[in-house]
Amino acid sequence: MRLKLGKEDLVHGSIMGSMIRFALPLMMGNLLQQCYNVADTLIVGRVLGANALAAVGSSYTLMVFVTSVFVGLCMGCSAVFSMEYGACNFHELRRSIFSAMWLIGGVTLVLNFCAVVFLMPVVRLLQTPVELEKMVYDYLLIIFWGMFPVCVYNFYAFLLRSIGNSVVPLLFLAVAVVLNIVLDVVLMMKLGMGVEGAAWATVVSQCIGAAGLLWYVHRYFPELTLRREDCIFSRHSAVRIMSYSILTAMQQSIMNFGILMVQGLVNSFGTVVMAAFAVAVKIDSFAYMPVQDFGNAFSTFVAQNFGAGRTDRIRRGVRRAVWMTTIFAVSISVFVFLFAPYLMTLFVSSSESEIISVGVEYLRVEGSFYVGIGYLFLLYGFYRAIAMPSMSVVLTAVSLGVRVVLAYILASVPAIGYSGIWWSVPVGWFFADAIGLWYYYKCKKFV
Repeated sequence: MRLKLGKEDLVHGSIMGSMIRFALPLMMGNLLQQCYNVADTLIVGRVLGANALAAVGSSYTLMVFVTSVFVGLCMGCSAVFSMEYGACNFHELRRSIFSAMWLIGGVTLVLNFCAVVFLMPVVRLLQTPVELEKMVYDYLLIIFWGMFPVCVYNFYAFLLRSIGNSVVPLLFLAVAVVLNIVLDVVLMMKLGMGVEGAAWATVVSQCIGAAGLLWYVHRYFPELTLRREDCIFSRHSAVRIMSYSILTAMQQSIMNFGILMVQGLVNSFGTVVMAAFAVAVKIDSFAYMPVQDFGNAFSTFVAQNFGAGRTDRIRRGVRRAVWMTTIFAVSISVFVFLFAPYLMTLFVSSSESEIISVGVEYLRVEGSFYVGIGYLFLLYGFYRAIAMPSMSVVLTAVSLGVRVVLAYILASVPAIGYSGIWWSVPVGWFFADAIGLWYYYKCKKFV
């Protein structure tokens, strides 16, 4: 008997129960994913000091931007996989997997080459302080050479999640994170390898996680394993995969390109603001992670039911998802606002009062409005799942466009300074929410 660990039926049974059971492993997985970089940040901040902390934090933004391309491709493909799985069309599902492998593998190789070749010019373009340039370059060069295993892990993780299995990717990610932390301690603290040790720890652990997940899928999920008759180029399958995955990759890239532009603006305010931003962004990522992952679970739920023609179930799911997101977001906002100073001291010494003060301001401004990003994640997932991925791109462009433009305008006012960067974030969220909700009511007839 083949093991189907953690597989959730999203087309039948309790709507809220199935979404929550599917979302919980996603939340835990995202928590562990954040631990990759947070483990580096904690040890770097405590062992190597503020300069190294600023370097690794700045590197994280560029790293996420590059990897967001193939993560977006995987996410877009998973919407197609979910629809075909919901419709029980397994032959077409495997053909889509074959087309997706070629597309995502090719894009990743090109990205790998470009990231390595143009790394130093990009580091300088981001206004990285001269004293940090070498550390940022050394860290990112190693990270980018390890890009392919990250792609492999994400492809198979999204594939399993698309059929309702979010537990297995979590288990292999847990192994990788534990290994990452152990290697951080050994390479940075014991062997004194500095920021390069942090990068090697991340790359090696990602390789192990990717290899384990690849083995598991081929061992226990034969319906997802390609057969000879599936490995034939299908124009229909390729066009469908590309139409979803490219638009979703554009969404992810626009999102992270906007954040990258904001990082350049943050860098212009010096090392203290850079270090505070690096820490606060990590805390921020943890804080709104539950609503982000609930949005992804909601997207898979909608896609499977859309493929199965269960539009009545989708409408009920929308109402329940909005209530759950509101509860999540408001609770998290209250917690972050009250405990912001204590959260900052988890990453930096209490003697770094200036860094802590800047970070607390960021967290209390942005953290008060997590309900805005919560609703936006639901809208992203909904439009991706009902064959309207272009609308997700539009909402992302609005959110990030408003954020970037407003950040540069406000930050240029001496009386406001870097505080304007923080206030621009929730404003961007709510502009996109307004457009997304307006369009939802306009196109409600489609579901």
